[in-house]
Amino acid sequence: MTINIKRFITSGLVAGVIIIIIGFGLVPIIGNQMNDVLKSLSLPPLSPAAMGFFAFVSMANGMAVTGLYILIEPHFKSKIKAAFFASIVFWFFSYFLSNAALVAYGFMPFTLTAIGTSWGILEVVIAGIVSSKLYSRNK
Repeated sequence: MTINIKRFITSGLVAGVIIIIIGFGLVPIIGNQMNDVLKSLSLPPLSPAAMGFFAFVSMANGMAVTGLYILIEPHFKSKIKAAFFASIVFWFFSYFLSNAALVAYGFMPFTLTAIGTSWGILEVVIAGIVSSKLYSRNK
């Protein structure tokens, strides 16, 4: 199996940008709840540097979900099914488990975390499907 590196990078970066864009849609839904949680933990509101870090994480997530899709796609008859499966697996290990740990430790309230984790599945599945449409093994 050969991987088209140029298409992988392009598709992964597009997926990352999609995750960032869809992530901004969560802001009006949760409002100031995240700042309230941070304040209750004696932490400052998110800084521009923190926002930059989360943008980097979103880009890395786009690359990762695309990479997982590329690895499993030959085992599926449909690119969409492969992208959906890759996205769900990625979401479970990167979003669900880490967010569940934050709730279990008592750092984050359940409702806010459930909203963010649910939103995460939306952004990762859409990003995974779009990147699957952009990726081709042919050079």
